Formats: sequence, C-alpha cells, structure tokens
Amino acid sequence: MNAHQINLNADLGESFGPWQMGNDAALLQMVGSANIACGAHAGDPAIMRDTVRQAIARGVSLGAHPSYPDLQGFGRRVLQMSAPDLEATILYQVGALQAMAAAEGGRVTHVKPHGALNNVACADPVVAATVVRAVQALDRTLILLAPAHSALVQAAEAAGMPVRYEVFADRAYLDDGQLMPRSREGAVLHDAQACVDHVLRMLSAQAIVAASGHQLPTRIDSICVHGDGVDAVATASAIRQALVSQGYQLVGLDQMG
Repeated sequence: MNAHQINLNADLGESFGPWQMGNDAALLQMVGSANIACGAHAGDPAIMRDTVRQAIARGVSLGAHPSYPDLQGFGRRVLQMSAPDLEATILYQVGALQAMAAAEGGRVTHVKPHGALNNVACADPVVAATVVRAVQALDRTLILLAPAHSALVQAAEAAGMPVRYEVFADRAYLDDGQLMPRSREGAVLHDAQACVDHVLRMLSAQAIVAASGHQLPTRIDSICVHGDGVDAVATASAIRQALVSQGYQLVGLDQMG
C-alpha cells in the first residue's frame, strides 16, 4: 500500500423522511468514501437512493453501514440477537444498498458496521465472526472497514477478507484501543482543531493514541468523521486540508493500492 495514501470517510444518509441529519452534500465534497445508512438505524429507501446518487456524482466510493435494527435508538443500543438473525439483518441491509447502487449505475465496495453493532463486534470475537460471515456470504470482494486493534479486524483477516484499518477523528480512545463510551466526559471531540491534532498525532505515531497518551501501534488506512455532529463539515474540511498539507493523497477505499 502506498504509504502516502489515506482515506477520509463519513457516515451519511442518516436522515429519515422529512427529518434531516447532517449536511451530506457538503461532506461529500470532502470525503473519499461514504458509509450509507441502510434503514435499520437511520435512512429510508428514498434517502438511501438519493445519497447513493450524490456520492456517485462526486466520485465517492459507496459503503453500506448496517446496524442493529434499532431505529428509535439510532443503532446505539445493544440488541441480543442470535447469529442467524444478525447475519440475516446484515444481508438484508447491505443487499438493499446494493440494489440502490445498481439502480444508479454504481456498486457498493465496502461495509462498515454502525454504532453498537460495531462496538460489540470490535470486542466480541463471536459477533465479529458473524459480521464477517454475513458480508462474505453476499460478496467476498467487499472490503470491511473496521477499527484498528479490534476483534473485527482479526476476524476479517482470519477469513481472508479485504480489510482497511480505521481510526476516528472525533472520538477519544481507551488504553485497550476501544472507543471511550459516549457517556464519559471527553469521549467526543467537538473542536475541529482538536480533531486535526488527534488525527495527526496518530498518523505521526502510526498508532492509536489513547486519551491517557498510551499508544497502540497500528497501520492506519482510513479516518472517520461522524456526519451527524454539528461540527462535522468544519472538522472534515480542516482534516482534509491538514492531510493534503502533510503530503497525503486522499483516495477512495476502492482505490487504495
């Protein structure tokens, strides 16, 4: 992989009916890949198709963003699901986005679990293996976008699945590499410059840098900016400018060599 390539991604398509979340149009001018909600935690068929259409127009690679079926909780609540049920809901969601992409002349090239599903899969090898199994049952060429130092990365690599390592620009980390729970003060970074500093610190160290300063060495392929925050556009713009100034080539996940 080219050491100077980097991907910037955002979670998009998270509006629902007349209710609007985030500024997808602005973020699509800054990111290389979009993780598009598939209707289980946010989004609906019309919004999914419109987000796909906008992403294709901007040359942004398409990713499915499946979650626990938890619309009321925005996918941030842990649901107890059997492995077959979890596999089925992932297949259902990713398949729906694949249909929208096909209708617009595009193709889904990656999958990134959302919210509580992502958090659980990062820590629980059984859930991680279930996620990987579901995605591979659908299309073995799909890239898994997974947090660095996670059980999800390990499960993907064990299954021979294409995987890209992700860090979060706007989230603080614990010493074990897991995200700091949102309930704790300082878990979410809101200031754009603080996010830039956090990203550059991790890239310089080639490591997850926890809130304590503890470092966990890792490859870093992609940086996520959450699209639902009020500061998302300013943060994404500042990070993009900082990466370009550091000599990085910003590419889609499907373009990484």
